[in-house]
Amino acid sequence: MSGCIHCQATSSDQLFVHKGYRLVRCSGCGLAYIANPPSAAELAELYAAEGGGTYHAQLRDPANPEVARMAQIAERHLDFVRTVATAGRLVDLGCSTGAFLGKAKAAGFEASGIEYARDSAHFAAEMTGCPVEHGTLADSSIAPGSLDVLCAFDVIEHVPDPADDLARMYGLLKPGGWLVLSTPNIDGLFPRLSFPLAGILGHWPHPEPPHHLYQFSVATLSAMLRTAGFQPGPVRHCNIDLSYTFGRFPALLRMPQRLAYAMVFAPFAKLGPLVGMGDWFYIAARKPA
Repeated sequence: MSGCIHCQATSSDQLFVHKGYRLVRCSGCGLAYIANPPSAAELAELYAAEGGGTYHAQLRDPANPEVARMAQIAERHLDFVRTVATAGRLVDLGCSTGAFLGKAKAAGFEASGIEYARDSAHFAAEMTGCPVEHGTLADSSIAPGSLDVLCAFDVIEHVPDPADDLARMYGLLKPGGWLVLSTPNIDGLFPRLSFPLAGILGHWPHPEPPHHLYQFSVATLSAMLRTAGFQPGPVRHCNIDLSYTFGRFPALLRMPQRLAYAMVFAPFAKLGPLVGMGDWFYIAARKPA
């Protein structure tokens, strides 16, 4: 990557290295990104390998505890969406197996989805009865200026060019329409306090390179939204599930060092949202009427 996609600055400060991938922070605007990202083919292979060739397979098994966890997260998504919109045409980008899509439909939205993983797209359509396109935002058949709400939960950090995607999202919304995003917060309390140990331990669970190509804060994502033409609106701070960040307790009992790490930092992860520094946040942005 030649430089920052937001401000085009070419200088940056290195933050963290994981599996050879260098997370840097732009010297100009503060956006954090992987300076040597994997290619599109490498990313596709990575996701396919982790899913055993069927990405999101665990979410298609009703007995899997992840299904219940994702249903709770979907309810949290819907609660935030309702702070800015209660009806209209809604598209969920990266809808996975349709947990949020089904709840949006039940709440009265004219809901449809877009999903990169083919099996998950088919499953989401079958389970919810909503139209689901397989592919990316660039592949979709959505007419410009046709959406009241466009949601992208935990998506923007994965895409190769968030600035380009935000411009596409702007074009798909009606005047007065809302974009609703969620993403990890690199300026959250837990990431900030654990960062000094990251280089020493070679462990900083927040960034997750190479999966997350970008790491946003409320400030950097708000700036990118303004550049795309949006008016940033409400923000809600949350924390990522502790079991996701630190690991499940039975596994931690077999890893004393990881257990100690979790005992030190998990309280700060829980405290973060209470002080406006959650390690994950929602943000809504409006296309001017």
